[in-house]
Amino acid sequence: MPILTAFVLAGFVGYGAAWYFGFIQGNFALLLFVATVVTGLYWLAERLVFLPRRRAAADALQQQTHQRRAELAAQGITQVDQGDLAAARERVLAQPWWLDYTAGLFNVILIVFLLRSFVFEPFKIPSGSMIPTLLVGDLILVNKFTYGLKLPVIHTRLTQGKPVQRGDVVVFRYPPQPSVDYIKRVVGAPGDEVAYLNKQLTVNGQPVPHTAVTDFLNESTMEYYKQFDEQLGQKNHRIIIDERDSAFISGVFDFPYKENCRYSIEGVVCTVPQGHYFMMGDNRDDSLDSRFWGFVPDGNIVGKAFLVWMNFGDLKRIGSFN
Repeated sequence: MPILTAFVLAGFVGYGAAWYFGFIQGNFALLLFVATVVTGLYWLAERLVFLPRRRAAADALQQQTHQRRAELAAQGITQVDQGDLAAARERVLAQPWWLDYTAGLFNVILIVFLLRSFVFEPFKIPSGSMIPTLLVGDLILVNKFTYGLKLPVIHTRLTQGKPVQRGDVVVFRYPPQPSVDYIKRVVGAPGDEVAYLNKQLTVNGQPVPHTAVTDFLNESTMEYYKQFDEQLGQKNHRIIIDERDSAFISGVFDFPYKENCRYSIEGVVCTVPQGHYFMMGDNRDDSLDSRFWGFVPDGNIVGKAFLVWMNFGDLKRIGSFN
């Protein structure tokens, strides 16, 4: 078992290293699931096999020690090496290293797996596509049960939950590469006609209201951008627009239901298919979103982002957001 366990642990380390150095595209949910199963099997084996064996060995040691001392006492020998029977028993009962690093971690890994799969999942904002709502380096929490519970890894829905609303900030599995998580704002629900023409968002023929506010300074580029308060559904949030960029959308992917979209020099008009959503970033001119790669299936929705729990560069960022 020690050799087998060493190979198992080496496999986990090798997978993590290959992911870290970019040799493979890792899947943390799958890795955590496998770790839970593997450590769970070791935990069961410890409870049912290995721990009873060690207890039996400790009891045998104790019985042999008492029997030896009784035999010596019967012969009139009282000055014997007493030793520390309790310490010897503890050494026999102690978990070997290969159980300590597997069965010993099962409870912690199981709790993390359940919390991450069904309650809250942490994410780090890697890009500026959601500026000014979310900044690069923000550590956020995602509610995994608002839109209904799903089984991890296979993503089978268990409960319905609340419907996804226009204006929600959601994390989802990126349709062209489902192993990658993206975060954007929902601007179109199933059946909606979404238009983004000349940098004006329109939903079902109604322009989405937006009001100019103080220009936004992007500290990463040290440039100012036009900033607006936008009212999308029940959500009031801020967006930024770079007036220097063209409204024309270049580099559009091929994607399912692309025939639902009409592209022009002014932008794009799309009818959202049933069971899908149209996503856009709040940094409207620096966001790779549904304008480029299409619609997000409902099954790809991971959860609703609702809280910045830490930003090590700016503690004032901590708090909820729209």
